[in-house]
Amino acid sequence: MADSMQTVPMLSPASDDAARLAALRRTKFVATAALALCVVVFLAARALQPQFPALAYLAAFAEAAAIGGIADWYAVVALFRRPLGLPIPHTAIIPRNQERIADNLGRFIESNFLAPGPVKAKLQEVDFAALVADWLSAEQRAEGLSRFVARLVPKMLDAVENSDLRAFVAQRVTDQVGKVKLAPLAADILSAFTADRRHQRILDNLLKVLAGLLSDEAALAAIRDRIREELPSVARLFRADAYLLKKIVASAATLMEEVAADPEHAVRREFDRFVAGFVKQLKDSPDYAERAEKLKRELLARPELRNLAKDVWASFRSFAEQDAAAPDSAIRRNLTGLFVEVGRQLAADPRVRADMNKGFVVALASFVESQKSGVSRFISDQVRAWDLGQLTHLVELNIGRDLQYIRFNGMMIGGMAGLLLHVGERLIFGN
Repeated sequence: MADSMQTVPMLSPASDDAARLAALRRTKFVATAALALCVVVFLAARALQPQFPALAYLAAFAEAAAIGGIADWYAVVALFRRPLGLPIPHTAIIPRNQERIADNLGRFIESNFLAPGPVKAKLQEVDFAALVADWLSAEQRAEGLSRFVARLVPKMLDAVENSDLRAFVAQRVTDQVGKVKLAPLAADILSAFTADRRHQRILDNLLKVLAGLLSDEAALAAIRDRIREELPSVARLFRADAYLLKKIVASAATLMEEVAADPEHAVRREFDRFVAGFVKQLKDSPDYAERAEKLKRELLARPELRNLAKDVWASFRSFAEQDAAAPDSAIRRNLTGLFVEVGRQLAADPRVRADMNKGFVVALASFVESQKSGVSRFISDQVRAWDLGQLTHLVELNIGRDLQYIRFNGMMIGGMAGLLLHVGERLIFGN
């Protein structure tokens, strides 16, 4: 049996065990000697009682003390083994009830130590968030954590690559984009953009482009050619095309300068009305909405979009893997800074720490609640597997002296009780 049994816990160092064993043996010897002395005193007192009647009191004390000592010796021994090896009922209590003790001990710990109330009360005493904040605030530990996370990057990417997660995310993103009404969204974006007349910058840029076009010789030559083609032959003879081009360019330049210099110019107000009308049509027009939705569907159905997503993923993966393996990794550097900053912010925000601690308590209490039956079974199994010979030796080694003092107490209390009973007998019966 000993070959299959597990080692009993709480084993002490060999030197301590030797000292305890020596002290236990001394105490046992003294207790046994005291019991033998009580028997000898009782026999001697009874033998001399006819010559010395007063020895009856000593005999009563010694007799009761011996009985009490024997009874307590029996009680102590009966806990662990059969006294004198005799098959007396209700002895060797611990070995005979090993399985029941194991089951009851497991249930006791489950019901009392692992009950939801005590577990939550104990967990609430611990400031988990402060521990996390202190741990993360140390840059060396944050750097170690970032290295650990960076080493996991290739494995995480492989897991995503080999699972349906990437396709699932892509499909979910496509579905969510498909649900977005494009025309009202574009109208809202344009409304926000035009709220402070920022669209006038577009007009300013257009004016600059037109001014550059009017100062470009090639562009002017092309315009002059178009004018010449439309003029009668007589007008071409008198070079009317050059005159008209000069007038057109001068007028256009003057107009653009006026528009650029006057924020409230009529052209600008007309541009405001045009943009406002376009935004309103985007928001309210069913025709614009249908066109926008058709454009969105065609865009989402394009194979180039799927290829773009694959290229983006491949580029991201290549960058992440190379950077994670680099000596000066940007991922590790940024993660370290992030962890340190999280620790500092957490240490400085008591409300967040309180919320985190509540979450820790709920999560850990739920975990303990779900696992406490397993803990109970584990304890029961461990107690069943104990080598009771070793266990008995260990218990006797650690509390054996106290158990032997019970024998001393039994002798003293028994002796006093015997003496009092003898005195009472003399007082009552007078013999």
